[in-house]
Amino acid sequence: MAESPLVIQSDGTILLFVDHPVYTSIRDHLARFAELVKSPEHIHTYRLSRISLWNAASCGVDRDKVIAFLHRHSRYTVPDNIITFIQDSYENYGLLYLSGSPFDTVLKARKGHEGLLGKLAGNRQISKCLQPGPGSLLRVNPVKRGELKRLLIERGYPVEDRAGYVSGDPFPIALRQGPGFKLRPYQKEAAALFFQQGDPRGGSGVVCLPCGSGKTVVGMRVMELVSAKTLILVANVVAARQWKKELLDKSNVPADAIGEYSGDTKEIRPITIATYQILTYRKRKTDPFVHFSLFQQQKWGLIVYDEVHLLPAPVFQITAQVQATRRLGLTATLIREDGKEKDVFSLIGPKKYDVPWQTLEKKGFIAKAVCCEIRVSLPQEDKLQYLTATKRRAFRIASENHKKEDVVDYLLKKYHGQKILVIGHYIRQLQHLAQRFKLPLIKGDTPNKKRMELFNLFRNNQVPRLLLSKVGNVAIDIPDASILIQVSGTFGSRQEEAQRLGRILRPKERPALFFTIITRQTQEQEFAHHRQIFLAEQGYSYKIIDFAENAL
Repeated sequence: MAESPLVIQSDGTILLFVDHPVYTSIRDHLARFAELVKSPEHIHTYRLSRISLWNAASCGVDRDKVIAFLHRHSRYTVPDNIITFIQDSYENYGLLYLSGSPFDTVLKARKGHEGLLGKLAGNRQISKCLQPGPGSLLRVNPVKRGELKRLLIERGYPVEDRAGYVSGDPFPIALRQGPGFKLRPYQKEAAALFFQQGDPRGGSGVVCLPCGSGKTVVGMRVMELVSAKTLILVANVVAARQWKKELLDKSNVPADAIGEYSGDTKEIRPITIATYQILTYRKRKTDPFVHFSLFQQQKWGLIVYDEVHLLPAPVFQITAQVQATRRLGLTATLIREDGKEKDVFSLIGPKKYDVPWQTLEKKGFIAKAVCCEIRVSLPQEDKLQYLTATKRRAFRIASENHKKEDVVDYLLKKYHGQKILVIGHYIRQLQHLAQRFKLPLIKGDTPNKKRMELFNLFRNNQVPRLLLSKVGNVAIDIPDASILIQVSGTFGSRQEEAQRLGRILRPKERPALFFTIITRQTQEQEFAHHRQIFLAEQGYSYKIIDFAENAL
C-alpha cells in the first residue's frame, strides 16, 4: 500500500506521484474519468467532477472498474463519500431519457424512478418545455428539446437522448481511399462510435482527437455514414477553405456542391461551410442574429461543429432548437475557458471518443513533441512600471518584454533551414519582430487571399519562417512546420496551448519543438504554469531553461 501511486482525498481531489514506476499507465487511466487541475514537478492533482464522470459513462467506462481502479492504486483507504459520489454520478447519467421520435418525444425515467418525473414536471421552467398530451406521458415540445436537456443537466440529471433524428435530404458521399489516403483505425472507430449504425443512441456527441491527427477526416467519414446534406461550422474562413480542399481531395463531392457561407460570400449548397463569425453577426447587441436562419434553410441531416471548444455562446441558443438533427463536435480539448462544458454535453452531446495524444505519437500518427519554456528577466527600466500597473497592463508589459527578441534571434539562427512559426498575442510585438527579422506577418486584418498565399509559400518552403497572431491558433494545415516559438499568449488559456502545439504535430521525421518564451517572476510565469496543465494532461513534460544561463 505504501508504494501505491495515488492519494484520494475526501474533497474529490486525487494526487498522483509522478516518480512512481507505473505513472504513465495510471495517468492514462485516470484521465478517462478525472480532470487534471495542476501539474508541478512531483505530484499532479486531479479532480473528480460530475461532468468528467458523465463523459466517462458516455464512453462506456465501467463504474465498478473505476472504483476498483481507485481501490487498487490508492495509498490509503478511499473515502466513503468519494465512492458514493461516483456511484451517484453514474446513477444519474441516463436516469432520465428521451424516447419516441423527433416529433413525438417523451421524457421517461429508468424503472423504479418514475416518481422523479412528477416532481420535475411541477417545476415552472421545465413545464414550459413540455406540451399537453393524452395520458400521463411527459411529451416534449420539439423545439424545446435542447432547452429541456440544458435545464435538467443543471439540476444534476444528464439526459440520455434516444429520440432519434430527422434524416435530412439525402446527399450520398463517398471517400476516395487509395494509396495516397486511407482511413486510420482510430478515425474509423471514432466515426463508428458516433454513428452507432444509425441507432438513436448515436448521432450526437463530441470526438476528442489531438491537433494534427485528422479530425477533419473523422468528420468526413461521419458525413459518408450519414450521407445527407451537411452544415459545417468552422472558426474562420481559412478553416472553411481547408475543409473544402479536404473534401475535394478525399471524397467524390463535386466543387459546385460545396458552399462557403462567410463574410466574403453567402453560398448555400448541399455541403455548406459557415464561419462562427458570420453566424453571430448582428449590427447591434439588441438585434437578432440575422444568419441563424441558415440552420433552417436546408433539411440538414448533419451539423458538424469544428473546434467545438470555441463555439460562441449564441450558437448554443440555436443549437438547442436543432436537437432533431445529428450533431458532431470535433475538438482537441473539451476545456472551455467560459466554463460552458455542460452546454457542450447537453446540446452537442457527450464525449463519444478520445485517445491520449501520446498513444498516437507512439504509433507515428502525430509527431513526437519536445516542449521547452525559456525564461527571461524583465529589464530594470520596466520593473517600476510593471509593479505599479493594473493586472491586465502588468501582464502585457511582461508579455511584450523586448528581451524575448534575443531568444527569438537565437532560435532562428540555431534552427536555420527548418520551417518555423512564431506566434503571439500582441500585434505591436509581432510587428516589431516582423520588422527586425524581416518575416511576413499574418494577423486579423490580413485579407484571406493574402493569408492563403503566405500559407502556400510556407508549405512550398519559399517562405520558411512565418509570424502569426492569434488567428494562427486554429485551423491551419501546415504539415511541414517543425518548430513553433510562442512569444505571448492569452492569460492562462489551456485551449490556446493545445491549438498552438497542434500546429506542428503533423507526422514528420524529426521531433516537433515547441518553445514558449516568458518573463520570469511575473504574472506571465504564473499563467504559463496554468497553460502547462493541458500539456501535462496529454503526457508532455516541460523543460524549463533560464536564458541568462545560456543553457540552450
